Amino acid sequence: MVSIVKDVRINREIRAKEVRVIDPEGKQLGILPLAEALRTSAHYELDLVEVSPKSDPPVCRIMDYGKFKYQQSKKAHDAKKKQAVIHVKEVKLRPKTEEHDLQFKLRHIERFLKEGNKTKVTIVFRGRELAHPDLGRNMLNRITEETKTIGRIEQPPKFEGRNFTMVIAPLQPTKVT
Repeated sequence: MVSIVKDVRINREIRAKEVRVIDPEGKQLGILPLAEALRTSAHYELDLVEVSPKSDPPVCRIMDYGKFKYQQSKKAHDAKKKQAVIHVKEVKLRPKTEEHDLQFKLRHIERFLKEGNKTKVTIVFRGRELAHPDLGRNMLNRITEETKTIGRIEQPPKFEGRNFTMVIAPLQPTKVT
C-alpha cells in the first residue's frame, strides 16, 4: 500500500538547528534549539516529527509517530475507496447485423451506460464489406440516436483498419456507493 507519509523526518533525522515546536495538545512551545526540542519530546515519551519542513524555521510536532503513520495510511485507504472506477465495455457488431440482434446489443449498451461504464462500439468489417463503409457509419449514427438520452459521444466514429469505432460515455457522473 502506498503511504501518504513521504520523507518525514523524526527525532535525530531532523537537520535544522532550530525548530518551532508544537506539543501533543497542539499548544505552541515556540522556537527551540533542536537539542532542547528532542529533550522535550523525550520528556513526553513521544517522537519529534517534522510536519512542515519548508517553513523557516521548520515546524515540528511532538506525537506518537507510529500512530501518525497509521492515521495517514487510513486516510490514503479511505481516499482510494472513494475513487470512482470507470470501465470501458466493448460491443462488437457487423455492418449487416439484423434488427433483432441490433436491438439486443442496444440493450447491452444501455445497461453498460446506466451502470456508469463507458462503452466502445465497434463495427467489424470482413472481406468485401469494406467496400460499404456507409453501412457501418449509418449503424453508428442509429446507435447514437438510440442512446442520446443516457449517453454522450466521447469519441466520434473513427475508421481504424477494418473497424469503425466510437466511444459513448454515461451522461450523469457515476455515484460512489
